[in-house]
Amino acid sequence: MTSSPIKASGPRVALYAPEFAADPHRVYREMRERYGSLVPVDLAPGVSATLVIGYRAAVQILHDPEHFPADPRMWQRTVPADCPVRPMLEWRPTASRSAGMEHARYRRATVAAIEGLDLHGLHTTVERIAIPLIDSFREAGTAELIEQYAFPLAFQTINVMLGCSPEIGRRAAAGVTAVFDGVNAEQGNAMLGEAMMELAALKRATPGNDITTRLLQHPVGLDDSEVMQQVIPMYGAGVGPLVNLIANTLVLILTDERFAGGVLGGSLSTRDALDEVLFQDPPLANFCFSYPRQPVLIGTVWLPAHQPVVISMAACNNDPEISGGERTGNRSHLAWGSGPHACPARQAAYLIAQDAVDQLLDVLPEIRLAASPEKLIWRPGPLHRALTALPVTFRPSRP
Repeated sequence: MTSSPIKASGPRVALYAPEFAADPHRVYREMRERYGSLVPVDLAPGVSATLVIGYRAAVQILHDPEHFPADPRMWQRTVPADCPVRPMLEWRPTASRSAGMEHARYRRATVAAIEGLDLHGLHTTVERIAIPLIDSFREAGTAELIEQYAFPLAFQTINVMLGCSPEIGRRAAAGVTAVFDGVNAEQGNAMLGEAMMELAALKRATPGNDITTRLLQHPVGLDDSEVMQQVIPMYGAGVGPLVNLIANTLVLILTDERFAGGVLGGSLSTRDALDEVLFQDPPLANFCFSYPRQPVLIGTVWLPAHQPVVISMAACNNDPEISGGERTGNRSHLAWGSGPHACPARQAAYLIAQDAVDQLLDVLPEIRLAASPEKLIWRPGPLHRALTALPVTFRPSRP
């Protein structure tokens, strides 16, 4: 007999609750024991979805855009404009929210714009930004690395990549934070859109060697509004998740003996630590939304039409059916997505995060957490794995 996640026995799991943010892996284990691979969840009060926590089911869905299109327009008709998660899920004229020919057009322009990045130049950019940031706190012997290092580094680097001025970037970053946290998300979404529309107009008037200019000049002929819509997810995925990736990797290195001794001693690389984080605590824990056009049977569960299906990259990566082996050098995780909507900027993200961690550890090799790991606080939210703060101590030194 088949069943729908909506009618599954037991309550829906509230992904927005602080209890989930505090210990998501415990919640994922309880989900698996009770529901199997497909779990009835709420992304916000009254906003139902199906969370996919089985690796094989996730891969099947990610590679089947015909049955699992990314276009949410039918769903969002039923969702109020002030819903805290709507700005993250609603339709935009972008590859990540489109299907068919629309998807192909936007994806072609986005991939080309990102592939135009000079990765050697990007390495130099990260170094140029990181050193003054580290110098600003190295004499103090203490720092809070989210506010003083990871966020400003990601923010400034993404601004360079997009050709974005600091003033426009500040408004965009504030909008991104509101959208991810689900606090004043509607206003944050509007602020982000206005800032990115200004950026598109600026680069139309004064082109540069940047992603925004390449989007404007691509042969598919995007107008300013379309370019603005392509840049919004780049900013969203570039700042918040990149901050989380840097911070989560530093936590791993500073708390796990496999890495604390290995990275600093040379037996394991920062890249190994990044991949461990992308398996265990990816910065976007639950993402890759799709919306079946009609009820779809996965295993013995019917997924309802026009209800969000969300891939839990964190839970799928740790699915007992596929996990348990050696992870060093293993990059089979789903942290970047998979299939036609896979992240096209993974190479740049790896480079920025790795350089950010390496620069910090090179200058401050004796850095330590200023609080025990269990005292670190994780920000509530259905999508991200994000610390509120990362306090550290180290031997003071002169810049």
